[in-house]
Amino acid sequence: MKFRPAWHVNGFAVLVAWFVLTLGFGAAAAYGFVVAARDGSTPALVAAIAATVLAVVVLILASGLIVVNPNEAKVVQFFGRYIGSVSEPGFFAVLPLTDRKSISLRVRNFETQKLKVNDADGSPVEIAAVVVYRVVDSFKAAFAVDDYEEYVETQSEAAVRHLATTHPYDSHEAGTSLRDGAEIAEELTVELRERTALAGIEVLEARITHLAYAPEIAQAMLVRQQAAQVVAARTRIVEGAVGMVGMALDRLSEQGVVELDEERRAAMVSNLLVVLCGDRATQPVVNAGSLYN
Repeated sequence: MKFRPAWHVNGFAVLVAWFVLTLGFGAAAAYGFVVAARDGSTPALVAAIAATVLAVVVLILASGLIVVNPNEAKVVQFFGRYIGSVSEPGFFAVLPLTDRKSISLRVRNFETQKLKVNDADGSPVEIAAVVVYRVVDSFKAAFAVDDYEEYVETQSEAAVRHLATTHPYDSHEAGTSLRDGAEIAEELTVELRERTALAGIEVLEARITHLAYAPEIAQAMLVRQQAAQVVAARTRIVEGAVGMVGMALDRLSEQGVVELDEERRAAMVSNLLVVLCGDRATQPVVNAGSLYN
């Protein structure tokens, strides 16, 4: 079985007809009973009983009136059999003596708990995500799973755990890490769409809302991150300094400012690198004699 629209008609028209028929059959039944009691007429008694039965039937028809709110679907069952769903907002009449279950079609969001899990490098991390979803198939949401809201919550936590175990917290090489927001959000959204399609759910967006190392290793990982940043900064400084020294030597040679032998060139390179790569202000020492003394 799959989703299908349920038979329904305008509820106001049915309500007017029900009101008119109820009054008509009620009046006919009352009149028939009065005539039968007064004259002892069997046909009048039979007509009164028939009018009474019809009035009861009309009253039963009133049980089919339903109100469907905007962004809501009514799943209609007739003694356990799925009849269809009404997702058009308004006042309608469906088959009487049916059960109707309301399924909200509004956009919802759910935030997972902070989950503690080991990332791809084996480091314990805390991670949480927010999932934005809505019901697009009321039949699957009502009958494919026991509770679609609980199903979404469970699958969301499972997807977040799986995502955390397949990526490192911080990538030290080429590759996606948990800190790459856009890529991770897209991957999590695609995985959740596959997991929740069975329940008639469409996942609109899923994003990481909390990501941190577990408290027991947070300090050690902070030192590691600081060391990595220092190394990266020093590498950049050295690359720039080497380029500047080479440019200075080339300019001196091109313009003929000074002729440098290998020893003087080495001394100048050493001094320039100390000035450019040092993390403190340098203090020059004036040599009053010769470089060779």
